[in-house]
Amino acid sequence: MTNRPTLLDTDVLSAIMRQHPQATARARRYLIEQRRFTISIITRYEVLRGLLARQAVRQQHAFEQLCAASEVLPITEAVGVQAAAIYADLYTRGQLIGDADILIAATALVHGCAVATNNEAHYRRIPGLAVENWLHAG
Repeated sequence: MTNRPTLLDTDVLSAIMRQHPQATARARRYLIEQRRFTISIITRYEVLRGLLARQAVRQQHAFEQLCAASEVLPITEAVGVQAAAIYADLYTRGQLIGDADILIAATALVHGCAVATNNEAHYRRIPGLAVENWLHAG
């Protein structure tokens, strides 16, 4: 386990909420060390929009409690500038990924976090970003 905070990507946070065995085991170990989750406002948006669209009131309530106990990082000017630099680099290399992933990666870099994701193919394209997969045993 790392001593630095890890920003949870939407797929990992969703897996934790669904009680995915590997994700919940990693989450338990992480919380012992860090005491709370760290997520981007982008992840909060992505999860919340899905819950609202499905009118999943019980899950929405549980999600709101999880967010209240977590650190939700905003999109700041520094994140926007970092995201633009990531976009430009990926564009130049012909390896673009979605804006949400770019913003999550930029948030992680600005705040000195790793990213926990199952979408390693996208996030590993970003130089200097530490990537962890919490959905595989190990």
